[in-house]
Amino acid sequence: MTHLPPPAEELRLLDTELRQLDARRALLLARRAWLITALRPPVAPPPPPPPVRRPETTAPRVQNVLLVLGGALLTIAAIAFTLVSWGRMGIAGRALVLGAVTLAALGSPVLLLRHRLRSTAEAVAGLGLALTVLDVYALHEVALPDTNGLGYAAIASALLAALWTAYGLALGGTRRPTGEAAAPARPTLRLPLPTALAAAQLPLILWAAAADAGAPVMTGALLVTAALDTAVALRVPVRSVCLVAALGAYGLGGWGSFAAGWLSWTATGPSAVARAAALLLFAAAVALAAAWRLPDTNVATWVASAGGLLTVAALGGVPRSSLPGEWTVPGYLVCAVAVLAAVRARLPEPMRRGLALAAASVQAVAVVWALPPVAVALLGPVARVGRVWTGAPSTAREAVTPVGVPWPPYAATAPLVLVVVATVLAVAVRGTKWRPRATIGASALVWAAALVLPAALDIPYWAGMSAQGLTIVAALAYVARSAEPRPVLFLPALVSSVSLACLSLAAEGTTLGVLAALTVLFAAVSGRSRLAPVAALAYATALACAVGASLGWQSPYIALLVLLVPVVAALLAARLAGSPARVPVEVTGAVAGLLAVGLAVPDPPLLALVLALCAVIAAGTAVREDRRPAGYAATALFVLAAWVRLACWGVGSVEAYTLPVTVPALLVGAFGRRKDPLTSSWTAYGAGLSVTLVPSLLTAWIDPDWPRPLLLGVAALAVTLVGARHRLRAPLVLGGGVLALDALHELAPYLVQMAGALPRWVPPALAGLVLLALGATYEQRIRDARRVREVLGRMR
Repeated sequence: MTHLPPPAEELRLLDTELRQLDARRALLLARRAWLITALRPPVAPPPPPPPVRRPETTAPRVQNVLLVLGGALLTIAAIAFTLVSWGRMGIAGRALVLGAVTLAALGSPVLLLRHRLRSTAEAVAGLGLALTVLDVYALHEVALPDTNGLGYAAIASALLAALWTAYGLALGGTRRPTGEAAAPARPTLRLPLPTALAAAQLPLILWAAAADAGAPVMTGALLVTAALDTAVALRVPVRSVCLVAALGAYGLGGWGSFAAGWLSWTATGPSAVARAAALLLFAAAVALAAAWRLPDTNVATWVASAGGLLTVAALGGVPRSSLPGEWTVPGYLVCAVAVLAAVRARLPEPMRRGLALAAASVQAVAVVWALPPVAVALLGPVARVGRVWTGAPSTAREAVTPVGVPWPPYAATAPLVLVVVATVLAVAVRGTKWRPRATIGASALVWAAALVLPAALDIPYWAGMSAQGLTIVAALAYVARSAEPRPVLFLPALVSSVSLACLSLAAEGTTLGVLAALTVLFAAVSGRSRLAPVAALAYATALACAVGASLGWQSPYIALLVLLVPVVAALLAARLAGSPARVPVEVTGAVAGLLAVGLAVPDPPLLALVLALCAVIAAGTAVREDRRPAGYAATALFVLAAWVRLACWGVGSVEAYTLPVTVPALLVGAFGRRKDPLTSSWTAYGAGLSVTLVPSLLTAWIDPDWPRPLLLGVAALAVTLVGARHRLRAPLVLGGGVLALDALHELAPYLVQMAGALPRWVPPALAGLVLLALGATYEQRIRDARRVREVLGRMR
């Protein structure tokens, strides 16, 4: 009987068979699809569509070009007729021709607009407007040839502006035919109104020129015309008219404002100053009125700013003509402060921003004007570095002014300007965001005023020094009392102290007193700023140099005084653990140590002492757990000190210079391997052994005597045995290599004699035998080399 599996097993077998059938069916279907594609004839790609020729421009553009060209040609023809053919006709004929042509040109747009031919109507209207200008010219040439040309042009431009305005209003309204309430609106003309406004720019200007009026009248004509343009731009809703009015307002207004400002700056008498001030105030009133009505807030802000600047120029120019030159800038500054006070009035926000911007601009210019004396007072004392203790000057201005550099003119009121701007910053800026910055700016300006005040007043030298010292004390007191010390608050005191230190170089006693006072002051506030300890140490270094020079010491002995600064820096850094001022203090001490080393270079024995003292300081610093790397610097300094001392004693043996390096290096290496047994012997002992063995080997090769090679061989043998005993690779390789080269050096004379006694064919023969022996035992030699390498590899 057939064996039937259990139902579950039979179901599994059926599922397996079905999956195999599905896979086979999918494969056959894919093959069938490929065969159908291969037997299908290839289909040719459709041909690309023929290129379509597109017009390069649109119909409205072509129409406008044709109309403009036609109107221009007709205008040129009319001009040629007026200028060339005018004299061939009588008065009646002339009047008849021009009148008929003008009336036809002005009346045709009415019919064209009814037929909705707006572009053609605009072109014909432009021709008609041009013909009216020719009519006016022809009238002057025929009927009024003796009248003033500029006066006639002024009247004619006014009449033409009125005529064109009426014409534009007549044809510019939107009308609907009677009884056709639903009919579309009739098109209107756009050209006459902006053309009339452009012609309206000329009457007042031409009238002023015809009357041969002066600059004030011409400036007034410009400003009045600009005011009319402003009114039109603000009240007329037609866009083209607004554009022409805005161009006229900005162009003529800017031209007139500049002319009024120039008149105010060059005015000498009260009447001239009053006229210029009236013109500037009128321009300012126009600008402020426009800013009040402008809908765009950004434009309104800038226009109000221009109005504020014009107001300051008008009010500040009045006292300028009657006060000395140094009070010119303070006068304008006071007016700017008055304008800033108007910001608190009930004005729109754009106007308030604009007035504040104008006042801030004037104050910025005033501060820039006051900067040259500040720069001279700050940088001028640096020139004293090249003239130390040559005598104290008589005045503070002479002290800060370098030779050949004049004191800036009109600088007497510079401190007043700086104080006024600082007061404005302190009072006017109330926002929480800008208040800290304003406070910093005000403090900087007050500091600058105090810095330049002694030179500006030209007080005696000692009084100027005292005033600058009090400024430093006040600044440091402010830093000490501030709740949150910041470097920006400390910088003015630091900069002033540098300037004061340079000023004190004029006299010996002054130098010592100032440097001592600065050292004490900055040391007193060392806990409030990370820069204060650095400044105190720097001034202490300068004080040490000054004291040594005052005692008549040479520079190598002054270096011993300077070394007190690194000692203090190291002790102070130990107490500043975790403070951000610790690293700057340590850097300052290191710089002072380098200065001491540089001062001691001329005296080698004293240089050795200075290097040793610096090494002691570095070793003391390395005692701290977080300053262990300073031990390397201490070792290097000790080695340098030993080398300098040996050079002073005339020691020529190279081992005397290398052994002071080798012994500490080997001790450090042994200590490192004890802490970390995995440290390689090359890292621990390689550098220390090489420092002595390699220079001694080089010296032994050129030494004709026998004691040095013998001692070197003994030392190399001892190093090799130590390396073999403790299985250390670096001592074994270095000692063995030096021992072999030293032995070769000792055998070299005998080898040379032997080579001279043997025939010349013996060396090649010996070389050949050696090669044959090596070739015969090549495999054994490779095995032995591998064993040696393995033995060395097992060493540490």
